Amino acid sequence: MKKKSSSFDEKFEERTVRWLREEFARRQEERRLIERGWELNMNFLSGNQYCGINPAGEIEEEQPRYFWQYRRVFNHIAPAIDTRIAKLARVRPTLTVRPASGQERDLRAAKLASDVLASVSEACSLGETISRATVWSETCGTVFYKVYWAEGGVRVAEVAPFEVYPEDLSCASVGEQGSIMHAKAVPVAEIERLYGVRVKGQDVYEFSLAPYSAAANFMGGAGAGARYVKHGCALVIEYYEKPTADHPEGRLLIAAGDRLVHNGCLPYENGEGERGYPFVRQCALEFSGAFFGGSVIDRMIPVQRAYNAVKNRKHEYLNRLTMGVLAVEDGSVDTDELLEEGLPPGKVLVYRQGAAAPRLLGTDGIPAEFAEEEAQLLEEFILVSGVSEISSTSRNRTNVTSATGLQMLIDLDDTRLAVTTESIKQAMKRIGRQVLLLMRQFAGEGVSLLRRGADGRAETYAVTSAELTAHEVVFETDDEGASSPSRRRSLIYELYNMGLLADEDGKVSDETRERVLGALGFGGLSGMRGLSSLHANKAAEENLRLRQAEVPVDAFDDDETHIAEHTRYLLSEACGDEGAKARFAAHIAAHRASLSGKAQDPAQPSAGTPNGQA
Repeated sequence: MKKKSSSFDEKFEERTVRWLREEFARRQEERRLIERGWELNMNFLSGNQYCGINPAGEIEEEQPRYFWQYRRVFNHIAPAIDTRIAKLARVRPTLTVRPASGQERDLRAAKLASDVLASVSEACSLGETISRATVWSETCGTVFYKVYWAEGGVRVAEVAPFEVYPEDLSCASVGEQGSIMHAKAVPVAEIERLYGVRVKGQDVYEFSLAPYSAAANFMGGAGAGARYVKHGCALVIEYYEKPTADHPEGRLLIAAGDRLVHNGCLPYENGEGERGYPFVRQCALEFSGAFFGGSVIDRMIPVQRAYNAVKNRKHEYLNRLTMGVLAVEDGSVDTDELLEEGLPPGKVLVYRQGAAAPRLLGTDGIPAEFAEEEAQLLEEFILVSGVSEISSTSRNRTNVTSATGLQMLIDLDDTRLAVTTESIKQAMKRIGRQVLLLMRQFAGEGVSLLRRGADGRAETYAVTSAELTAHEVVFETDDEGASSPSRRRSLIYELYNMGLLADEDGKVSDETRERVLGALGFGGLSGMRGLSSLHANKAAEENLRLRQAEVPVDAFDDDETHIAEHTRYLLSEACGDEGAKARFAAHIAAHRASLSGKAQDPAQPSAGTPNGQA
């Protein structure tokens, strides 16, 4: 949210900024161990897996016990997370609005709200935002969406968990928090542009938002889990407080550096009948009684440590088998030469006369326990990650060969992600609700949006606050990832073959045909087939005109489509007074007469015949 600087009393400003910084430091220390867990997850995901949290609560690199020990990384966490993200990428809920009743007024309001959600989703690149947010939630366990109004429109942005500081870590609901802080490092030039004040810049950690210290940054920027440093920035703290008796409309304080740049009420009417927070939470794994959720990486780290140890010890054993351990009598050979060159094939080894010849110590074969432990750890990876071998490697080690059985295994694999997918769907549902409430609050006399027309082309339309009756609708989320595209097509084919999509005469209407083509992924063909959608849109426009005046019937109208659309509108509450109903009745009668005339004169082309096709 962009706010220009306001003039405050100097003592009030100094006191408020000091209190905000002290409160921020308290909350930062309160969740310090949680942050270190997130950083540890990021290190393991990126392949820096020889580190841990020390008793002081800081991440430090683990040193090998012996210099010769192998410390290679066999990263199974990264492919498991990649597979989970790929499966979750199919969960792109289509935000729609269900009407509160079957009345024409509610139907049109629901249709308009659905168009608004589709327009805002496309303008905000909501799909890309969800993808980036899902990476955060899979890595750290939690991510937030910030829904706000800026530059004349609704914006939706993902917010990393490092930037959100709640008042109570044991309260799982965002709306029930007494206050929430959003802290981020912002370049001083951007602060001056947004708030009109100049503040002093400093180096700030990107994740922990703590002052930079070269000694503390032990990782030196290696790996994705390192604390990268942002230069020339200042800390911006946004303090959101829910409505109370002292502040009935809540409170928003914004401090940039050492300056207080905003002091006012909560800006958005997005709560349950009151102003609320602009944040929506999404978790990979929900924890009861915890604000921040968990990640599967937390469960995979112990297995990954054990797997690295087994593989490295196994390779050390193999090196002993191939290179051997040489035993020599003291003083019998030049040990420096042996240490440097070893025993290459064909080497002439000269040893002291009378001394025992050097020999290789015998070693048994690789114990079977290595292979057994390795296989067991791979099974544990599948158990704790929620990703089966079918999904991760496309290999089927079971005895199931039938298509139905394999599909059941895939469905079971998807079921293990149900908790995460449900969190994504609920987050999108809350985002949709906040989008409509913000549009209703700030749209005023009209906001221009883009939508896809019936012919597939983009068209501009205006939305006013009075038209958005968000409180009269119920939000639904269409989960496109509930079934695969092939399964959806198969179901549609079965419904079509069973005749469930046809009318009482056994014919499939043009409207149904267009919907089926769209569901099959061939929506572009629907605009090439006929004129039914265009005639329906023309009839809808005539409905609005008929409420005020008479409208003539055009010779090229598809009378059947117009009769159906006009009758549907006539039976709704939105038709108007008795005069409007009389005009509708006369207009419908004219269409019926036109339809009868076309039936009696076969030479006259009809909109429904091939000659009337586009």
